[in-house]
Formats: sequence, structure tokens, C-alpha cells
Amino acid sequence: MDTKKIGRQTVRFSSPPSIAGYGSAVGQMEREGPLGQYFDFAGQDDTFGEKSWEKAETALQKKALNFALEKAGLQADRLDYIFAGDLLNQCIATSYSVRTQNVPFFGLYGACSTMAESLSLAAMLLDGGFGQTIAALTSSHFCSAERQYRNPLEYGGQKPPTAQWTATGSAAVILTQSGKGPFLTHVTTGKVTDKGITDANNMGAAMAPAAYSTLQAHFQDTGREPSFYDLIVTGDLGSLGKEIVTDFFRRDGVDLTKNYDDCGCLLFDPQTQDVHAGGSGCGCSAVVLAGYLLRQMEAGKLKNLLFCGTGALHSPTATMQGESIPGICHAVAITTEQKGGAQ
Repeated sequence: MDTKKIGRQTVRFSSPPSIAGYGSAVGQMEREGPLGQYFDFAGQDDTFGEKSWEKAETALQKKALNFALEKAGLQADRLDYIFAGDLLNQCIATSYSVRTQNVPFFGLYGACSTMAESLSLAAMLLDGGFGQTIAALTSSHFCSAERQYRNPLEYGGQKPPTAQWTATGSAAVILTQSGKGPFLTHVTTGKVTDKGITDANNMGAAMAPAAYSTLQAHFQDTGREPSFYDLIVTGDLGSLGKEIVTDFFRRDGVDLTKNYDDCGCLLFDPQTQDVHAGGSGCGCSAVVLAGYLLRQMEAGKLKNLLFCGTGALHSPTATMQGESIPGICHAVAITTEQKGGAQ
């Protein structure tokens, strides 16, 4: 029997699932950023013709899923499952976006790690033979997140330099049992890591230890060196969290700077856009993956990618009660090699 579990936290797929299609939809800020040209849809404003920010986020999800299905050449009724979630209470942006799809649905909450979490679970089901086609979907919206986690926009609250800008965006990825790739070969499931950070305006510091922990586990379980990957990308630690991760590895004698970046740093231009420490939100890493990184893989510019979604598992209630902020990170190895990589 083929042993798929390797090490404590990693699985290696015997039949690596293939990415059949992907779609992305973003707002005005994201359109004006350095990756603006890569997204399938970019709105002129952040309402998308809807009457509330929450409904606007639902509209984004519908657009992203439709683009992904179109590229995969599929109708929604061909999906065996949808794995999806968002940042809002009870994941309402997601539940309202999938209610017309008539597809079996698993709702997820992994905060900003939701795209990596949904890809992980979808790939496991496909490799296990429990379906043939599954969609991974997530989103965030700057205005709906601000209203829930911080203050209404009308309040005009100021933010410290460590704060990040919640991305307005949604992305969907369609996975199939077989196809031409790119392929998902390994998943390293993270553990909840809490180093006592209580500042809700410093998500990068709260999540960085979880990213470091999961990356360590991935390299140990797989036997791979960081240099195996053309790019290792976390999302979304922002500039401060990225610096913390590279410093952790530097103390281990590992130089991660040559092939490591963060989605929160890639999505916006800190010189021309006032995003403080960078981007955040479920949609941040999702649209960077489905808008930019997968296009780079299709163009042959990236062969081996390690996509590491990071999330802060907190709530305004817990933060106001003085609780610290737990972090999580899930790593997904993606390759363009037909056989799913050499290791």
C-alpha cells in the first residue's frame, strides 16, 4: 500500500490533482497595484453594483468562480464539491455566493489561510478517489472587513505602520483528478501557533511564527531544501512578517531571501499606495495565486512553487478581552512537472 502520509504534518499525493482552471476578481486598489494586469476582472469601484459591502463580496466570489469554470470548460453542476470561506461572521459572503450553485458545499474558516486550506482539503479528496472535480474559493473585501474587525470607515480611525490593508478580491481554483497541470503534489498542514501577540494591528508578527513552523515541517517531512522551489510565497504576512520569517531562518543558517516573497508585499506598491505593511485578507494570497502565480507557471517562468497561506485566528471579541492572536499556516506544493516532481 502506498503511504501518503510522510512525517508528522505532510501528505504526498500518489495521483497529484491537476489545476484545470482558475479565476480572479478584484477591486480598484488591486487593479492599480503592480499585478493589476493579471486579474480576470477589476472593478472601477468597490461596490460592484451592490447595495452593501457584504453583497459586493458575494458578487466578487460569483465572478471568480465563473471565470475559473469557464477556463476549465465546465459547468457548476460538474463540480463534486465546493470548499470555500471568507472573513465575515458565519462566512456569509460564501454561503450566499454558492446558494444558487446546487453543489455539495464545505464551508471553511481559516482566516487568510483559507485558499491554502481549501486547496489542501480538495486535493486530499481527489487523491483519495472521493470526487473528480472540486472548486476552492475564497474572498475578502476591505470595507466589510473594516466594519467587522476594526471600525466603520466613517469613523476615520488611524492605523499604525504595522497595520495591513485588507484586499478586495476573490479567487477560485478548479482541481481535477487528471489533467495537464500544474499539479498539487504535497500538502503540509499547519499547527496553531501562538507567541502571545495581542496587537490586532500587527497581524504579520502574529502569523510569522506559524509560517516558520509550517515551512520547517515541510522541509523536514519532504527532505527538500528551500532551493528546490523557484518561489516560496507566504500570504499574507506583509513586510514586517516577511522580515521576521527570513530572520528566523537566518538564525538557522538558512538564507531564504533568494526565492522567498509574501503575497501581502506583491499585491500592492508601498511606494505609491498607502497600505502600510502590505496587503492582507483571504482574497490577498488567493488573487496573487490565481491572478499572477499560476499564470507564471503556465508561462514556464515558475516550475516549482510552495504556496503557504497564513491566517490569524482571532475575533474582535477575543481581542477586546485581551486574548492573544493564534496563527496558522498551510503549505501546498505545486509543480508543472507531469509526474508531480522528483521528490
